[in-house]
Amino acid sequence: MNNARVAIIATGAAIFMLGLAFASKPLYDTFCRVTGFGGTTRTAEKAPDRVSDREINVRFDANVANAPLKFRATQNALPVQVGAHSLAFYEVTNTSVSDVSVIASYNVTPHKTGRFFNKLECFCFEERIIKAGETKKLPVIFFIDPAIEEERNTDDVRTITLSYTFFNTDEFKGAAKTASLD
Repeated sequence: MNNARVAIIATGAAIFMLGLAFASKPLYDTFCRVTGFGGTTRTAEKAPDRVSDREINVRFDANVANAPLKFRATQNALPVQVGAHSLAFYEVTNTSVSDVSVIASYNVTPHKTGRFFNKLECFCFEERIIKAGETKKLPVIFFIDPAIEEERNTDDVRTITLSYTFFNTDEFKGAAKTASLD
């Protein structure tokens, strides 16, 4: 092979890898949403038409990472009929003397149930400002897809845990700004 051909192949491979690096996050997010990988739930437009007799207990978990918040689920658990939409609430309080910018992420366990847990309304992935001392009640409307009954590896599922974590977005912005200055 001559040097020009090797240079063209190497440049093409480098450009392909750079493009793949930029596309990896959206591709991974899409993969997780489609497959439920890592407990990623789905967002739905409407609840299914079919409601099953099967009941699954849904537990609620609340966590805070690097934010001056008190965050809790207002209920510990709810019995949910597969296919029926349900409503749960979380409550978040800013315990600091300053406004705080936060964002919530979520997942479900066991991870194999992620693709069957659908949210109709949720407070996740939206940056929000919570004023100093303010308390907000945050609704989650969800259902468990009846397709869970057709999946043999979910026959043993009696409980699903929906877990939310709030993050301080100011710290992420500050870290990104510092990284760009380096």
